[in-house]
Amino acid sequence: MPNWLTALASAFDFASPYALLLLPLPLLAARLMPSERVGSSGALRVPASLVAAAARGDSVAARGRGRAVLVWTLWAALVAALAGPRLVLPATALPASGREIMLVMDLSGSMERRDFFLDGQTVNRLTAVKRVGTDFIRRRAGDRIGIVIFANESYVAASPSFDTATVARALDEATIGLVGRSTGIGDGLGLALKRLTPPPSAETGEAGPPVTDKVVILMTDGANNAGQTTPRDVAGLAKELGVRVHTIALGPRDLSNADGEQDVVDTETLREVADLTGGRMFRVKTTDDLVAMADAIDEIEGGRAKAPPLPLRKDLWPWPAALGFLCAAGLLAARRIA
Repeated sequence: MPNWLTALASAFDFASPYALLLLPLPLLAARLMPSERVGSSGALRVPASLVAAAARGDSVAARGRGRAVLVWTLWAALVAALAGPRLVLPATALPASGREIMLVMDLSGSMERRDFFLDGQTVNRLTAVKRVGTDFIRRRAGDRIGIVIFANESYVAASPSFDTATVARALDEATIGLVGRSTGIGDGLGLALKRLTPPPSAETGEAGPPVTDKVVILMTDGANNAGQTTPRDVAGLAKELGVRVHTIALGPRDLSNADGEQDVVDTETLREVADLTGGRMFRVKTTDDLVAMADAIDEIEGGRAKAPPLPLRKDLWPWPAALGFLCAAGLLAARRIA
């Protein structure tokens, strides 16, 4: 078979190819149905005008051939539409990792502090986090990523999704003060675990088995001072569920060297949370540290591979269906003219 014919054949397929077996059905019906016996038909009185018209045999025969062409075209178009012809479009392989990642971001009032540098200018902590965080999210194509934002309250800013562009946009639109100005680390982490945990089984009422490819990235620049839970208690739950938690301690000072400064990061608690769940704690004091942290997590949670491309198909059945409709309209018009 020539290459061009092979390429053409591979570009099309049918949703129901066995429907094409209906094509010879009229011929089989005409052959198998009993023929009319001679003399069995009754007499019919025909007006003289019709007899004169019938004498012009060429025009009648031509109309008969045209009608036969329309009938067969109508039947072939209907069968082709039933077979469901489809155009097979090329598709590219997408990266896939099987991971679900929840970013848990601190939006307390301390994120307004302007002690980070970006593009030669002093910016607040949230601006630096947005720049690095959105870039990190867009690089994680193939993961399901979501965002939980916390302060006094916690809420899901973006549900886990493969649409990394939308999730990155949700982070870029985050605003300080939207959920308060305190720091409820435990509640934010707990909400992230709730979104990552499989729902209870309808039969047993128990959650499904823990999955090891679920990851939480917790970033805060303060200590837990709001909410109903503590980070250590929630970390124990994360360990039971098999969720790995990476923690990021943001800011130039922590509780060990606060020197009287308020709202500094609790590095020790974040280290305990990471160690308990099998994650890693990152100490981030500058924008360069922030970039290095994102690169390190991207490497730790690597393992993305090209998933097999799914063929994309475009339905073509409306075209033969439209042809069949036109043939039916032509048959009706020819019948009225006759």
